Amino acid sequence: MDIILLLQAVIMGIVEGITEFLPISSTGYLILSADIMSFWTKEKVDLFVVVVQLGAILAVIYDYWGRLWQALIGLITGQSETMANPRQLGLSLIIATIPVMIVGFTFADQIKAYLFNPIVVAIMLIIGGLLIFYVEKRPKTIVAKEAEDVSFKTALMIGLFQCLALIPGTSRSGATIIGALWLGVSRKASAEFSFFLGIPVIVGAGLLDLLKHHEVLTSSEDWLVLAIGTVVSFIVALLCIRWLVAWVSRRDFTIFAWLRIVTGVVVLLAAWVFGYQFAG
Repeated sequence: MDIILLLQAVIMGIVEGITEFLPISSTGYLILSADIMSFWTKEKVDLFVVVVQLGAILAVIYDYWGRLWQALIGLITGQSETMANPRQLGLSLIIATIPVMIVGFTFADQIKAYLFNPIVVAIMLIIGGLLIFYVEKRPKTIVAKEAEDVSFKTALMIGLFQCLALIPGTSRSGATIIGALWLGVSRKASAEFSFFLGIPVIVGAGLLDLLKHHEVLTSSEDWLVLAIGTVVSFIVALLCIRWLVAWVSRRDFTIFAWLRIVTGVVVLLAAWVFGYQFAG
């Protein structure tokens, strides 16, 4: 058994757990981390990067189970003990999920083949950072204070923003949270709606990718590596979720914009000035 490979899986799980719910692109940082560590083959890394996100999204389900259950019951029965409009959150999440499901199912393989590389990640990190600066400086009028208040029209727009996150380096959380802020959703509600929206998208993408490409995992050790990364990402994400909600309730995302831009510039400089050759 390759202990180094297992340790690398732990590191990848930590990276995923920390970055999944921050507007800095978990997929982008996973690709960069895998490349720096020479982690696995490209085919296995591509699968790992998608499936390991299941651990982080399971942390959302665990942490928000009561609220999610009420939303589900409200969607089915139209009644809820805690929600004034029981079907609003459930229907909004369904509407917001439709665009990325259509685009993702149609172009997933092409995106992985042509865009899963560090140069694309670096460019999108920089572009996303600049967009965060722009949105944070715009005057805001709050139209939805809680995630349950997000209208169907706003949900559809957030869903369209989420489609941009199919490009690695964009950040699903970044696209949906910043998009929601732009549309007038409060900071806390933007973060929580983004968390909830990730459940059908990440679970669907992870299970579909595992079903389509499981043959690249050729041994029990391969499955162990994937399992370790997923479990670690669950544990770390569970520790990060509440911190992020507390953060966005009090502060803006400027620090993450700087982090994105600095990371992107460093990667591009490494490729250009020092002639660094990226794997894959």
